[in-house]
Amino acid sequence: MYTYSVRVYSWEPSRKCLSELEFIDGDMVVVKDEVCVEIGLIEKNDKFSKDEKKTAIVRRASARDIENYEKNKEKKLEILKLSKSEIKRLGLNMKLVDAHVSLDGNSAVILFTSDERVDFRDLVKNLSKIFHRSIRMHQVGSRDEARKLGGCGVCGRDLCCLRFPGSLPSISIDMARVQQVAHRGSERISGVCGRLMCCLSYEAAQYQQMLAGMPEVHSSVRLKEGKGEVIELNALTCDIKVRMADGTIVLVKKEALL
Repeated sequence: MYTYSVRVYSWEPSRKCLSELEFIDGDMVVVKDEVCVEIGLIEKNDKFSKDEKKTAIVRRASARDIENYEKNKEKKLEILKLSKSEIKRLGLNMKLVDAHVSLDGNSAVILFTSDERVDFRDLVKNLSKIFHRSIRMHQVGSRDEARKLGGCGVCGRDLCCLRFPGSLPSISIDMARVQQVAHRGSERISGVCGRLMCCLSYEAAQYQQMLAGMPEVHSSVRLKEGKGEVIELNALTCDIKVRMADGTIVLVKKEALL
């Protein structure tokens, strides 16, 4: 089951925006996204980005829809079990993450991760014959896998990818550099998924603003005392630590630079 924000999704028959008056927290609805048609749960989320891709809500879930959803959960377990056996038999280098069975039960989407490109045509053909339904394979990244499996980060709280809905932001090493944590090594700035931590994006823009006009580390600067090399920056206090030509260390503000 997916969770959807009441503020950003469209009502498919009329294509008009939803309002909080049409659905309340906890309402079960039938949703249609890129994967398949499934049951979704309305959940208010004030932090949802306005730029997130919209997903169509088809209708309010009926008792029959919910009954089919419960039956599909059993089918999903069977699909995953037999799919793993077939993957092992074919010797494919892929790891199953999850499976989505459409509400009508006529199709299924199997999510997997892999470090390489996988030719799964024979796998899809065999699974379609076994389950007598349309089978589609969808490769996801390690961060999507972490969101599905859940867990805790080094901060002791739920993974960011699990707590915040919507598409995952792009995290770059430049975000770690601007916050002066890149030197800690990849292991200390990577999450359980093995990718750079999502939280690196939270304050990157603020650090860029605070560091505007400040020299880069290891660059040469001129003070009234003479030339020196920048060895450390403090974005919060705007202090610059400089090693002078005679080896002494001085702490100055950016206004002291000539």
